Amino acid sequence: MDQSIKKKYNYWQWRTLIILMIGYALFYFVRKNFSIAMPALKSELGLDETQLGIFLTLNGIVYGVSRFINGFISDRARSKKFIMSLGLLLSAVVNFIIGLSPQMNGLFHYMDANGKATVGLVYFIGSLWLINGYTQGMGYPPCGSLMAHWIKPSELATKQSVWNSSHSIGAGLVAVLIGTFILGRFGYEAWQWCFFIPAILAAAGSLLLFFGLKNSPSDVGLPSPEQLDDSIPAPRTAIQEQETPEHAHALYKVLLKKMVFRNPMIWILAVSNFCVYVIRFTILDWGSMFLTDYKQLPIATAANVVAASEIVGGIIGTLLAGWVTDKFFKSKAHHTCLIFMVMATLCFFAFWRMPQSNTGLAIFFLIMSSFFIYGPQALTGIAASNQATKRTAASANGILGIFGYASTTVSGLAFGMIAKSFGWNTVFAVAIAFGILGCLVFAIMWKAPADGYAKAEKIIGEFDSAA
Repeated sequence: MDQSIKKKYNYWQWRTLIILMIGYALFYFVRKNFSIAMPALKSELGLDETQLGIFLTLNGIVYGVSRFINGFISDRARSKKFIMSLGLLLSAVVNFIIGLSPQMNGLFHYMDANGKATVGLVYFIGSLWLINGYTQGMGYPPCGSLMAHWIKPSELATKQSVWNSSHSIGAGLVAVLIGTFILGRFGYEAWQWCFFIPAILAAAGSLLLFFGLKNSPSDVGLPSPEQLDDSIPAPRTAIQEQETPEHAHALYKVLLKKMVFRNPMIWILAVSNFCVYVIRFTILDWGSMFLTDYKQLPIATAANVVAASEIVGGIIGTLLAGWVTDKFFKSKAHHTCLIFMVMATLCFFAFWRMPQSNTGLAIFFLIMSSFFIYGPQALTGIAASNQATKRTAASANGILGIFGYASTTVSGLAFGMIAKSFGWNTVFAVAIAFGILGCLVFAIMWKAPADGYAKAEKIIGEFDSAA
């Protein structure tokens, strides 16, 4: 390979990866700010666990559907960066309006005589958070598609794990921003700024995404990553854009049907993803609540624990999972998923059963649970991308997104109702049951190949012969 081409390719690959990380981290600023602010919303607006759980569930369901829809759009769209930047901008607008809602009291009577939310305000915030669920779903699919176009298949697990740390960076930093610097310093009455400041940062990030990204190597005169990967046999490089749009569209439909909808590996990964997200969202969405209620921690301390779970646990755990996958399992991400899922479930169980007097050790096991759960959270998407191949990677991840965020029916509404009626012990027991189920489902695909490129090549050959 010409060294100038290699140097240029490495520059654009890492530029794309870093900008995607910044952009997706900012998506979390205008998504997980709500979860960290929930104790303040409960105190200042009078919202209870059931109402908050409904918001989380509806947001999650709509988000999952949006990821599915935008998966198809991203696979076919020429400008994937436009979809992602527009989604971040719209999320910023929604968050800003939520922050402004008390100022609309004179028009809509959103506050009662005691300063608590009326039914109208509850519906208003809930509706906006539902809209935010859709705009948030415009973030992940373009990321998956862009990385599949920019990164060699043999390096995808490691580098997508690096990108996946953006989840934890975003969630961790927004937890510190809101829990420590806003609510911790100014009190619950400053809850509106939990939406204003993330919205401003997200709006700036949308500009970075639009002007900083390129949709594919060809946009800057570079070959595809497969052509630069000496480890890939020549036949695998055949999965590329075809000469005519008609041929490409027809081939895409065939690959979509056989590599996604009729691919049992995708559906096994989807069910596994549901279980992974139950544990992940229990920690991320309810952490600030059950640490203040169940462990009696101050809001600033609880937010810092959630931040540590994300930044320390999530980032290191994600990077380790990607490295282990490529180093020891020959890119078989599902092997790492099973091992890490077992460890995450055991650590969450240890957190639950730790005596109230040993808060420090309980916090340690909560952080370790996050450490291990982010491996499967990242790698299920990588596994789906490899099993579906890059031509249908976004669509496959769209299905995983539906299942992952459908989990909010459990981690959101159900856990909110359970916590209010039966207490946090029951919530933890149910979450662990889903962790065990996830382990069993991951075990089913232990013998599956690392990717579906050989299968896709065969399908393409049959398609070309028939054509």
